[in-house]
Amino acid sequence: MSPCFRRVLRLFAATALLSPLTSTAAAASYAPQAAVIAPRAASSLMLDVTAVGGRYVAVGERGQILGSADGKTWTQVPVPVRAALTAVSFADARNGWAVGHDAVILNTRDGGASWGLQHFEPALEKPLLDVVFVDARRGFAVGAFGLFLRTVDGGDTWTPLHTPAVDDDELNLYAIVRLGNDDLLIVGEQGRLLLSTDAGTSWSKLASPLESTLFGASAFGTSGALICGLRGEAWVSDAVRIGRWRSIDTGTRHTLHACVAIGNDRAFLVGAEGTVLLADPVRRSGRRVKSPAAGVWSAVAVGAAGPVLAGERGLHAIRTVPGR
Repeated sequence: MSPCFRRVLRLFAATALLSPLTSTAAAASYAPQAAVIAPRAASSLMLDVTAVGGRYVAVGERGQILGSADGKTWTQVPVPVRAALTAVSFADARNGWAVGHDAVILNTRDGGASWGLQHFEPALEKPLLDVVFVDARRGFAVGAFGLFLRTVDGGDTWTPLHTPAVDDDELNLYAIVRLGNDDLLIVGEQGRLLLSTDAGTSWSKLASPLESTLFGASAFGTSGALICGLRGEAWVSDAVRIGRWRSIDTGTRHTLHACVAIGNDRAFLVGAEGTVLLADPVRRSGRRVKSPAAGVWSAVAVGAAGPVLAGERGLHAIRTVPGR
């Protein structure tokens, strides 16, 4: 495993995603500092990207948040923290949230032009790894060792969510997504699958098609999901409540960090060693797409200007996809 890959994996593997402070006492007195505006931020380590309102918003190391209209030219915006940001999600075109190290949660109400701090708890020594909102007021954030927070007031207050489906093992929770039927799905360590069919009020464990770690998930169709993780594993289900997961032949053993389904017959999956795959979830097959850069990809978003990748080498747009 290369040093660069280990560096990126540390940002995904929650056992190493801890505050740089050496003690809880020190962490308790740690005050947030604003992110530095960096000329080459778009070329630095970026951990997530999303498409919203005809634009792209990306987050990454040192509290960096960038926006773009075309996926090629990026502008960094002021952010009140320097903690690494691991995920970004929007409830609508204006209301969005970003999460990361130090259990930080940021919020924007203007589509990503400005961000405010809602939650900051470095003494917890657990990073948040993903966030999703049911609407502009009800949201959930998940992370290391079963860290699970929720809000019912748009993020003004965040409280721990305790449920037997999570509390009994404290496994790392890597992704949470809203499905087409409004169910919520969480994927995580050891193939963990958690489902809520009542907007997050209650949660249950689902039978998983594998026992290895799952890093990414995407809504698929009206009630299904696409999931991916270690060793090139990718699975699809038309109805998550029922199960019946079907394996996708990805043609790779490289770890897949993220996936996004577009319609019913196309999906992008990205991961280690510059892996970029274009898959057909219905035919359960995938093929490699030329990567715009070497290194590890951590996320992919598909917007009006096409697919955009986020990863070790920054942000890159895929302008053409052969065969499409």
